[in-house]
Amino acid sequence: MKEFKNNILKLNRPIIISMKEKAICVDVLQKCVITSCNCGIYKLNRFMGGIIDMKLSFHGQSTIYFEANGKKVIVDPFITGNELSDLDAETLDVDYIILTHGHGDHFGDTVELANRNHATVIGSAELGDYLTTTKNVENVRPMNIGGKAEFEFGTVKFVQAFHSSSLTDENGIPVYLGMPMGLILEIEGKTIYHTGDTGLFGDMKLIAERHPVDVCFIPIGDNFTMGIDDASYAINQFIKPSITVPIHYNTFDLIKQNPDEFKAAVSEGEVQVLNPGDSVEF
Repeated sequence: MKEFKNNILKLNRPIIISMKEKAICVDVLQKCVITSCNCGIYKLNRFMGGIIDMKLSFHGQSTIYFEANGKKVIVDPFITGNELSDLDAETLDVDYIILTHGHGDHFGDTVELANRNHATVIGSAELGDYLTTTKNVENVRPMNIGGKAEFEFGTVKFVQAFHSSSLTDENGIPVYLGMPMGLILEIEGKTIYHTGDTGLFGDMKLIAERHPVDVCFIPIGDNFTMGIDDASYAINQFIKPSITVPIHYNTFDLIKQNPDEFKAAVSEGEVQVLNPGDSVEF
């Protein structure tokens, strides 16, 4: 039993354990939480089927929502004008808003949500400047590609994405809002990779090697981002997550896709096709 306890954090595969051994795992996990041993939390949670109960849900286009450590966080809150969204921007409570880039179908209801909730917006430096100087948003945390920061809910790290990033102002002129970015979240023992809007690129493999992925949100809509062929290749050859959730499809005619075709093309891990409002099943 002592040997089991000493080696539990070294596991690289699923295991079958007894109730007594599970109790030991829980004990080790609690110690990891107390001592901020993220590797211990990650290993135990990943290979024991999720001791930690985390809410992580999809809400149409590229919007995801999660609650961790008592904080409510939304990523790319495109709600108003999104016929597929199940959320109400006028009543939604959030503490943090994370933006992958500045396009309207990601920037969405950021200003309204931030000002009404006094929420902190996390995004590129240019997005931060735009929000504070033109939209009077009180709380922003500017970051950039490669940067990592700790927040009350967990860790945020931005990585590259190959896309563009701007917002058209009231005069019809595009405003540059920094580089588009992907997002690595480390939350309650889970590593989540939200690729943002992007094409296929080889460094997805490097990103996943540096941050082994539990859940990957990846666009499949084509036209503006990867389609099914490139997205499935990215999952099968580069990212290899435990769970994949397709996003950024069927919101507009130009990105109409059948997610079941993507699911059939993926051979690594599990694909969960979620309807808006559905949660990831760990």
